Parts: sequence; structure tokens; C-alpha cells
Amino acid sequence: MPVHPPQAQQPPPPTPPFDASAAHRLRVALGMEPEHVAHTMRSSYGLPHVTPDLVVDWEDGAATPRPHELTALAGVLWCAPGELVGAPRTLREHRLARGLAQEDVAHAVGLELLAYVRMEEADAWRGNDRQSAALAEVLQLSLPDFVTVTGRDARLAQLLRGAVTTRWQAHVRQVGKLLPLERPLLEDVLEEMHADYQGRTTATPNWGAGSAGADAGEAGRDYLDRVVEIFWETVERNS
Repeated sequence: MPVHPPQAQQPPPPTPPFDASAAHRLRVALGMEPEHVAHTMRSSYGLPHVTPDLVVDWEDGAATPRPHELTALAGVLWCAPGELVGAPRTLREHRLARGLAQEDVAHAVGLELLAYVRMEEADAWRGNDRQSAALAEVLQLSLPDFVTVTGRDARLAQLLRGAVTTRWQAHVRQVGKLLPLERPLLEDVLEEMHADYQGRTTATPNWGAGSAGADAGEAGRDYLDRVVEIFWETVERNS
């Protein structure tokens, strides 16, 4: 008989960023003990492996519930799965936070299921503008989340670094093509960021100019590292 080599074991899928403190807070608010949570997950959700110790491990951050465990835990704690998830980052995490199946999202955005699954597994959204708009609606994405999920963060960071280090006016149109924001708002935001960056990186001449120059350089590097975060903060402040 032919001998077939053993198949490589597939790694488990990644889990969403579980919010352990939220799980603990919700359980305590319901007056439940870990034993009650574990019992209900076993009896009502068919998860015989869930023990009180496992529930405690989840709340202590020593373990992370898998997607089906997260859904069951949310049911026991009378909350939406998204309330037990930290800030979602990936397409898959946003879907799980909304408690949606892959089939639901694929249907809502007008994609074949396999095509959507491949995008989710690769964390690389390739939908067209209409499908992207539908994705933002079904997953209830904020604009910053939409930019991240659709893979535009790197390009946005590149444009913003150019805007704060050179002429901000030359980058308004390109940022506007990337984001659905009004031009006057973009102009105000980029001008403010440019002035902020330049102010942080200009060393004041004094006897300690060497130290001041080093501090200014470090401040500039930190600003550029956080430029996308600062951009969204500035947009919110100016909106």
C-alpha cells in the first residue's frame, strides 16, 4: 500500500483582540461567578471544555477565547461580541466584532464567498468603490478604520510625512483623492500639522544648542512615527 506523508497541520486562525477587563466587568455586573459562566457555556452552547479556571484565565489575560468561545461568552454575559473585543484592526476582527459570518459580509458587499474569504485570510481588501462602501456600511466602519481595513494606511502615512516636512499645499489633492474629506478641512488640518511639526523640530539657539538639536530631532521622529494618529486627532478637532 502506498504510504502518504502526513499532512502539515494548519495553524489556528488568529483571534480578535480580546478585552479581558470588559469580560470581568460584565460578569461582576451580572453577579455571576466564573462557575456560572462556565456552566452556561457548557450546557447552553455545547462547549464541554470550558471550566471556571479557563474563564478566570480569559479574564486574567492568560488565555484568549477562540471565535466560537467569544460568541458564546458574549451570549452568557448578555452583550454583543464587540463589547468583548478591543479595538479591531483587521477585516476579520471587525467582522467578528459585529458578530457576522463570512457569508453575511460577502453577500452584503456583493462578492463570491470564496473571494471574500481569500481577502480576509490575506488581510488584503481588493473590492471596488461600490463594494468598499458596502463594506464600510455592513461593518459600521469609522473613516480611520475604513482606511486601515482597505490597506490605505501606508499611503496615507507617506503623504502626511511629505506634507509636514515639505510644502503641505502640494499634498492636499493627493490626500483628498485617498480620503472622502472636504478640501477646506484637509487644508486646515495639513496646515496645522505642518506648523506643529516645524515648531517641534526647530531647535532654539542657545548655549545648549547640541542638546536642543538632539531633542528636536527626537521630537520630529516621534511625530513622523505617529503622523497618521495625529492626523485623525486633528481632523476630529477641526470637524
